[in-house]
Amino acid sequence: MTAGPVTPAERRRVFVIPGRAGELPGMSGGLTDVSMLLGIGVARHLLVMTMSVALPEDVKQYVDDPRVFATLATILPDGQPHLTVVWVKRDGDDLLVSTTVDRQQGKNMARDPRVTLIISAPENPYLYAEIRGNVSLTPDPARELPDELSRKYTGHDYLTFNPASVNDAARLIARITPEKVTGQR
Repeated sequence: MTAGPVTPAERRRVFVIPGRAGELPGMSGGLTDVSMLLGIGVARHLLVMTMSVALPEDVKQYVDDPRVFATLATILPDGQPHLTVVWVKRDGDDLLVSTTVDRQQGKNMARDPRVTLIISAPENPYLYAEIRGNVSLTPDPARELPDELSRKYTGHDYLTFNPASVNDAARLIARITPEKVTGQR
């Protein structure tokens, strides 16, 4: 049984686990393609239901501010944290980050979807928000998200800002669905 397009509610909680595709009815599809890009091999998908939370208005304002960068924490295979400074944008209460299939954070998120983002207020770094959640990965073959993010942060398309990106591996959109928001705000 093959499912249709993944709905936003379904997309929120999908783990990619090595195994056999189609082991769970209706769960084959888009993320199998991502797992193949990442070299994980055939994957089965497990839907894990958890509660998402709305982002507070002040956090939304910070995320929308082009002066605010985020630090993305993912989990390395040995359990150690891996942190990367990233550009981020909002899609409702979800947060979007662009990566590639060969970057460590992309590999980490494909293996374990638990992530944390930290953002700090640009005028006062002692004010911050920690956003914990789960990520879903989807291919970005048109490379639209890096262009959107680059225009937000630099005023230029990504290729203009980073000409070496022409050699980037396949791009992924990491959609982070918040489950807990804490911090000093």
